[in-house]
Amino acid sequence: MSKLISQRGVSLMEVLISLVVIAVGLLGMAGLQLRAQHAELEALQRSQALILLDDMVGRVQTNRRSSTARCYAITDATAGAPFAGAGSSAFSCTAYGTTSTQAAAVADLNQWDALLDGAGEMLGGAGGTAVGAMTGARGCITYDSGTDLYRVSVAWQGTTDTAVPDDTCAMGEYGDETKRRVVSRTFRIPDLD
Repeated sequence: MSKLISQRGVSLMEVLISLVVIAVGLLGMAGLQLRAQHAELEALQRSQALILLDDMVGRVQTNRRSSTARCYAITDATAGAPFAGAGSSAFSCTAYGTTSTQAAAVADLNQWDALLDGAGEMLGGAGGTAVGAMTGARGCITYDSGTDLYRVSVAWQGTTDTAVPDDTCAMGEYGDETKRRVVSRTFRIPDLD
């Protein structure tokens, strides 16, 4: 008779093994979710950088008469500085174009500086905290007189390591260079004068 008794229910060992399997699966899902959030943040910051890049390229191309575009070239290509962003709105131009086009160029640079500092979106409404730009956003504009090319770049600090960018914009501003991200556009302005 004792041989005919069948096992009923679940043993404690089976319950523990099931809990371990479920815990490992949940930890894997949590890691995947964390990586997805980092990738989403990187993509958002890149899209914001491209919007700010296109904005400044448009401003330079709009104010191109009378060689005023040279007023926008605020950055030394080798040093990657000075740059717009980080509250560096001390721009001036007296060497190129007319007084009114120089003033327009300086106003454009100051507006771009504010946008890089996050003024496009304010937390708490007008007068609140600027939160609309990327982490540590910086903007560089260089001019190469040999090729007559302008280069507008936007740099920011990423969350994960990648390859070091070739562009020098804001070089050394983010500690580890593998965290620095840069998007840029090179263009030539036709002489319409």
